[in-house]
Amino acid sequence: MEVKSFVFSPFSENTYVLFDETKEAVIIDPGCLSQSEKEKLKAFIAENQLIVKALLLTHAHLDHVFGAAYVKRTFGVEMYMHPNEKVILDDVELRCKTWGIEGYEPVEADKYFSEGDTFKFGNSSLDIVFVPGHAPGHVAFISHKDRFIIGGDCLFSRSIGRTDFPYCSHTDLLNSIRTKFFTLPGDYVVYAGHMQPTNIGEEKLYNPFLK
Repeated sequence: MEVKSFVFSPFSENTYVLFDETKEAVIIDPGCLSQSEKEKLKAFIAENQLIVKALLLTHAHLDHVFGAAYVKRTFGVEMYMHPNEKVILDDVELRCKTWGIEGYEPVEADKYFSEGDTFKFGNSSLDIVFVPGHAPGHVAFISHKDRFIIGGDCLFSRSIGRTDFPYCSHTDLLNSIRTKFFTLPGDYVVYAGHMQPTNIGEEKLYNPFLK
C-alpha cells in the first residue's frame, strides 16, 4: 500500500490518500480548505487514475474535515467515523464562524465504525482501533501488512495531541497511546495528523510526554 500525504490549511494538517496496485484508494482526514488545495487533491487522484472508495476520519475536529463535503461530492463516496465524534462534527460550523474561518461546508457521516472493525479496499485492509483522548471518538487505522498507523492527533514526533479542547481527556489519551500504539512493534511508522512521520520505537524511547 502506498501513502501519499498533503499538508493543507493554515493548521498544517496532514491529509492522506492510501492506495494499492488495484488503484482503489481511501482519503483520510481531508483538511483541504482553499479551492487550490481541493484542486491539488483532485489532480493527484486523476493523475494516478485512482478510484476513491471511501472517506475515513480519525476524528472530526475542524482542521480534519474542512474538505469532507467536497470529497464526498466530488468522488461520490460515503464518510465513515466513530459515532462518538458526532458531537464534535456538529460543532464545526459554529467554531469556524467563531474563528472567522471561511470555506467550510457542513457535512454528515454516512456510516460509523468501532473498535475491532476492518475496512477493506483493493487488496488492502485497515484495522480500526479506538483511541479516545484528543477527541471522544478518535480512531487510528493500522496496516499490519505494511506496518504503519494513520494515527490522527494522538501521537506525534516527540509530542502528543492536545487535551485542552471540549470532550478531551489527557488520561484517556495517554492510556490509548500506551495500550494501542506502544504495544505494536517498534518499526511501525506513525503517520500523524500534523508534522512529520515517526515510529513507535523512537517515541517509546524519546517522547518526553510518555516517560
